[in-house]
Amino acid sequence: MSRGSAKPKRRKAAGAALRYEHRPGRPNAGEAKKRDWGCAWGCVVLPSFALLLTPLVLLKTYWSHELWGDFAPAWPGGAYAFAATVGALVPLVFLAWVWPLTRMDWKKSKPRSLAWAAASLPGLAAGYLVAGVIMATTRPKRRRDWDYDCYREGGACWVHVHYPYLWVVGLVATLVAAALLITLFFKYGGRSSATAPSTSEPEDAPSPRSPTGTGDRHPPA
Repeated sequence: MSRGSAKPKRRKAAGAALRYEHRPGRPNAGEAKKRDWGCAWGCVVLPSFALLLTPLVLLKTYWSHELWGDFAPAWPGGAYAFAATVGALVPLVFLAWVWPLTRMDWKKSKPRSLAWAAASLPGLAAGYLVAGVIMATTRPKRRRDWDYDCYREGGACWVHVHYPYLWVVGLVATLVAAALLITLFFKYGGRSSATAPSTSEPEDAPSPRSPTGTGDRHPPA
């Protein structure tokens, strides 16, 4: 056979597309995402965090001396009883804030979820108040910063000098209140879940024609 009758071989397909190198000065997709997150952190998160801390700082600066110097000693039982009351309120206000948020379900009902979110705001405000009262007793970390304002009547240093076991009383009250809440939750929450109503249909009442309670339904022959 002659060679001229042989079919010419097909050429191989062209290789994969060329990879474009990243030009200097042109941001890629990864850098753009990082910049977006950085802007969100600097423009939203930090101002929100500062806004949340502002009430605590104001309470410590302007009302801490009157709170622990005048109000706490006049509390029934004295300042230790006041510290126990504040410590017991910690788990209560936390529950009042978190529990409505657990009831939210945006897929089922958005208005109801917004109502539950609004119901958690009083607990959040009470939590701010309790946190501010506790924060008013924190002394500066550096001992050289314990100035006259710290030792003034009602100041953080003054509180620790006159009531050295304040933190112990508050911590014990917090633990006891939390233990009681957990006990009540497992006692009554478990009982309500165990006695949940049944969704099965009740059986038909027996009739003169069907003493077995199957009505007019007869089993197949």
